Amino acid sequence: MSEDNNSSPAGSPDFLSEVCCQWENATEIAKQAGIRVVNIRIGVVLGAAGGMLAKILPPFKMGFGGKVGTGKQWISWIGLDDLLGIISYSINNESIKGPINAVAPNPVTNADFTDTLAAILSKPAKFTIPSFIVEKVFGELANAVLLTSTRVVPTRLLQTGYQFRFSDLESALRHTLGKTTIKTIGNKNNV
Repeated sequence: MSEDNNSSPAGSPDFLSEVCCQWENATEIAKQAGIRVVNIRIGVVLGAAGGMLAKILPPFKMGFGGKVGTGKQWISWIGLDDLLGIISYSINNESIKGPINAVAPNPVTNADFTDTLAAILSKPAKFTIPSFIVEKVFGELANAVLLTSTRVVPTRLLQTGYQFRFSDLESALRHTLGKTTIKTIGNKNNV
């Protein structure tokens, strides 16, 4: 599990972690000038209008959804409302500086993500999507976003007192998709 602190690496060497390192290194001049810098490391943003969720919704809605590869890879996600809240919170909280992880405190596996999304949509998710198909659809971001396992928690952010609006995947997906009825998924007892 990765935690965010000033000495945490930006991730394993891949396209996105290299971009993250270059971006954070580029802010060094501002830090040296005494300017407070916050490097927000953003997880998979849940938005129905774009990103990963928008690309996987059509097959899920048609009943052709399923886990990617083994389904064991971790997804560190964030609801769009919380991402915007974290940005505002970081701007207004002078004690926050350096890298912070903008992810929900409860990462899930791809299989859990699949099961939760399918249950919310009341659709089956029996398929397994082979890695080569994901690479064809998502290009070079496939490995960085869907095929690589990234289990990150927002330790520093929680320590500062940030209160997540959506800390669990089900409530975040229901809000994002406009599905307000709460059902029981798996062994969870939701109200």
